Amino acid sequence: MSTVNLIDKNNLPKHLAIIMDGNGRWAKKHGLFRTLGHESGTKSVKKIIEACSNLGIENLTLYAFSTENWNRPKIEVEALMKVLVNSLIKELPTLEKNNIKLNAIGNLEKLPVKAQKELQDVINKTAGNTKLVLTLALSYGSREELVNAVKNISDKVKNNIISVDKIDDSVINEHLYTQNLPDVDLLIRTSGEHRISNFLLWQIAYAELYFTDILWPDFKESDLYEAILSYQKRERRFGKTSEQIK
Repeated sequence: MSTVNLIDKNNLPKHLAIIMDGNGRWAKKHGLFRTLGHESGTKSVKKIIEACSNLGIENLTLYAFSTENWNRPKIEVEALMKVLVNSLIKELPTLEKNNIKLNAIGNLEKLPVKAQKELQDVINKTAGNTKLVLTLALSYGSREELVNAVKNISDKVKNNIISVDKIDDSVINEHLYTQNLPDVDLLIRTSGEHRISNFLLWQIAYAELYFTDILWPDFKESDLYEAILSYQKRERRFGKTSEQIK
């Protein structure tokens, strides 16, 4: 029986997040420039997006470029931005065909003007799509996100827009980049690293974590299915006991 047929469609993660790691190491392993590793990684992105859409997953967030990635060599950053722009232009028909809505989170103003323009263009053209919300985390850092949220909430308290006594989880959620997304249910990281790397720190509070040694360009649909099957075998208690859940 195919792995995908073992998946319980009634127990899918409503929000799947992926740290797509290992493009550079994949390129080195194959004797290629790091930039070619990033280009190869876009093929896995397409496969996984379509697989999630076919399964019925409602929200997929991909960690595409972190705030720390700006510190990489200039030539690699420029190549990454070029790959981003080309991918957005190339994949627009696929997004429209599969009824996928594009979203983006992060300090987007730091992106090159051309990248901002293409990103906003695809966001606008897919705004009415409803099957899957695909969120790209670009120039994203969770600590920066949380700092901005604290500043914005503090400013509202200072101006008597909100009372300190009214600040709770929901208020914080409303001031995050992900305000329109549910909490993450499953977080996948490829390449064998066991770190969160400043990604969705608030949103993964009760997420199930899945780490695999597979480098991102080698990550296939079957690997995604294995991660989801692992998720479905786990008991999610959210602080309660097993007896309470049952």
